[in-house]
Amino acid sequence: MAETRQWRLASRPTGEPTRENFDLVTVDRPEPESGEVLVKTRYQSVDPYMRGRMRDEESYAEPWDVGEPMGAAVVGEVVESEADAFDEGDVVTGNLLWAEHAVADADALRRVDPDRGPISTALGVLGMPGVTAYFGTLDVAEPRPGDTVVVSAAAGAVGSVAGQLARLSGARVVGTAGSDEKVDWLTDDLGFDEAINYDETDDLSGAMADACPDGIDVYFDNVGGPITDAVWPLLNVRSRVAVCGQIALYNATEVPTGPRKLGKLVESRARVEGFLVGDYEGRWDEALDRLAAFVRDGRIRYRENAVEGFENAPDAFLGLFEGENVGKQLVRVGDPDE
Repeated sequence: MAETRQWRLASRPTGEPTRENFDLVTVDRPEPESGEVLVKTRYQSVDPYMRGRMRDEESYAEPWDVGEPMGAAVVGEVVESEADAFDEGDVVTGNLLWAEHAVADADALRRVDPDRGPISTALGVLGMPGVTAYFGTLDVAEPRPGDTVVVSAAAGAVGSVAGQLARLSGARVVGTAGSDEKVDWLTDDLGFDEAINYDETDDLSGAMADACPDGIDVYFDNVGGPITDAVWPLLNVRSRVAVCGQIALYNATEVPTGPRKLGKLVESRARVEGFLVGDYEGRWDEALDRLAAFVRDGRIRYRENAVEGFENAPDAFLGLFEGENVGKQLVRVGDPDE
């Protein structure tokens, strides 16, 4: 029987994950049953939310079991089909495994349209991160012409799209990022009005106040922690806060005591709303059609950081917490049969 490789959770990390938390194993290649297809991975996504699935705690996504393969969004090619919906050679995307091959129910897959863009974009600007930014910005944050919008982790896969959508809505956009390269990309290429390198300032609150002299009307929060602390005093009356992620806290062994700044919400009458992209499952085509049009005409730009080789998937994931990626972090798996 043919073989394939998959990554499994070797142990639960304490604090920041390490390579020792991952185990690469060789297994028999699975075979599809009726209604299923076998998918050969071409690109695998790594995302910050995966850190939560490494914990043995209840959350919006079930934790992975130690010793079992981990889950990931992938773009791949159908190599065997026992389903009428797909033929061999079709390119599809779905939530599968950290694996070179995986079997999936055909109903759980979506066909990738190469006319929309490179197939890798189905994991980034034309995939879950882009759709997250789309609904988080337009449905939750609701930027308006003349608003000041702050986006944390603005050079990431979600933040970079959220900031550009806010600009298309007529807002003034300020981003935060962790390097001069990322700041330059935001302002020079993506059209952000200002960007703050939080690693190069000793006074984040002062830098935020300087960048937002008229206060903040919208905060798209991917990070939490000190950046949110710097934003909070500047919230304007009727401002909106869209809470997408809290990567500053994902590796914390103890959750900081709080919240202590909710009094500002009384003064500002701000609305703070967390959201999950899964809440918009029935509207993905709407988001993807609009995002694809924006990408085609150059109104939304994107970058991808593709780490080569399936054996390097843990390194790609760990790089998210070191700030290595600009744009979407991917693993290019290539052809496992070669």
